[in-house]
Amino acid sequence: MNWTQVSDLATGVGTLVLAVATFAAVRSANRAARAAERSLLAGLRPLMVPSRLEDGEQKVFFSDGWHEMVPGGGAIAADHDGVIYLAASLRNAGNGIGVLHGWMFYPGDYRGNEHPDPATFRRQARDLYIAPGDIGFWQGAFRDPADQDHEAARKAIEAGTR
Repeated sequence: MNWTQVSDLATGVGTLVLAVATFAAVRSANRAARAAERSLLAGLRPLMVPSRLEDGEQKVFFSDGWHEMVPGGGAIAADHDGVIYLAASLRNAGNGIGVLHGWMFYPGDYRGNEHPDPATFRRQARDLYIAPGDIGFWQGAFRDPADQDHEAARKAIEAGTR
């Protein structure tokens, strides 16, 4: 074997080692970038919690002109002329803007282990936005007496249950 062949072989081995090191570095950097992206997204998520008792009252207007005053840390459920009005005072304890655009009625305390299917949610008449660290509200209404949840909500209001 002459020196030309040895230098060609050494160059080839060096190039192969460099290619493997580059591949490993790129793969590691991609994993690190994905982990950083997940942590950033987790930090920008909203977290809706009940507002505090010392938070102020909020005037909640419904699309038909009806309005209710919702106290801090509270909620309302009212039956007015056959329309069931629901509203709750909320606080966004997360770092991202909260966008409420759907809801689900469940009489009583919902303690399910699984999240409900979003396809079963009712759409809000308008999206509700709550800034990070601020208070806002959620609202919903049952206007159609033929709606199966209308009667359940009316009974819950009459019984004074959650």
